[in-house]
Amino acid sequence: MNRFDKIAVIGGGSWATAIVKMLSENCKNIGWYMRSIYAIEHIKRNKHNPNYLSSAELHPEQLDLTDDINKIVSEYDVLIFAIPSAFLNSELEKLTISLENKIIFSAIKGIVPETGLIVGEHFHNHYNVSFDDIGVIAGPCHAEEVAMERLSYLTIACQDQEKAKELSKRIKGRYIKTKASDDIYGTEYSAMLKNIYAIAAGIAHGLGYGDNFQSVLMSNAIREMKRYIKKVHKMKRNINNSAYLGDLLVTGYSVFSRNRMFGNMIGKGYTVKSAMLEMNMVAEGYYAAKSAYKINEENGAKTPIIDAVYAILYGKKEAKDVFDKLTNQLD
Repeated sequence: MNRFDKIAVIGGGSWATAIVKMLSENCKNIGWYMRSIYAIEHIKRNKHNPNYLSSAELHPEQLDLTDDINKIVSEYDVLIFAIPSAFLNSELEKLTISLENKIIFSAIKGIVPETGLIVGEHFHNHYNVSFDDIGVIAGPCHAEEVAMERLSYLTIACQDQEKAKELSKRIKGRYIKTKASDDIYGTEYSAMLKNIYAIAAGIAHGLGYGDNFQSVLMSNAIREMKRYIKKVHKMKRNINNSAYLGDLLVTGYSVFSRNRMFGNMIGKGYTVKSAMLEMNMVAEGYYAAKSAYKINEENGAKTPIIDAVYAILYGKKEAKDVFDKLTNQLD
């Protein structure tokens, strides 16, 4: 049996729901772990997730739904993690079963706060998963557009290209196009960094900056991303490909971007706490800003945009004052 016939998704949010929807086009059976018994029973009865992406029609007859993460890990060979990075560690602590010899794909767009590592490194260093068994699912792709079956593109990255191609086959469909890549570091770091830049775009909008400045901000952001990723993992990559630039643009500009929404609130004067409470969703870029800033203290890439977002979110600096200075650092 092909190990990719035993795929499970871990997570109950929007992106996890979107991935389940994509897989259901090609897979007869999909394992799905989520914490909420209420959500599980609702999906079985009503064919949609009551809490996230409720417009996406699901097919319960294809789903092995459970709130027992150990059951999923024991019964499935390929595990797609789609949990916000801030909660990944607490979910993994529930495991009594080893992840060794499992194939892990991360759909998490952030850094694990407890270790300061990207998700792939976290699984390798703390759970002894081989890098050949670790992959990344990268955009540009918003869960909301998957629900509406709008044409979307995904990059599936893994050092073992056969594994990337196998997962690509299971995900691609009528409205999903996929591409395999071997750049697990670059795709994962860019997925983390683009959320920080989306917060910056949101802050700029909240402060009243227009489209002219936004275009300059995004132009500088992709170059900053290139410098940052080159410091952490040097290899030949085209930063203008959709997994990098495309994902940055959709996250920075889309009305579906929770990180841009979060930044917009900060620019308008919300505190971090009040913005998060009103959104009732996780803005990955908030946690990523701190980790990215700390990592770069050692690497020394020129990152004025990351520095600005960090100063506002963690240094308690006034957004207007920080952006006044930032405008003179961009070109």
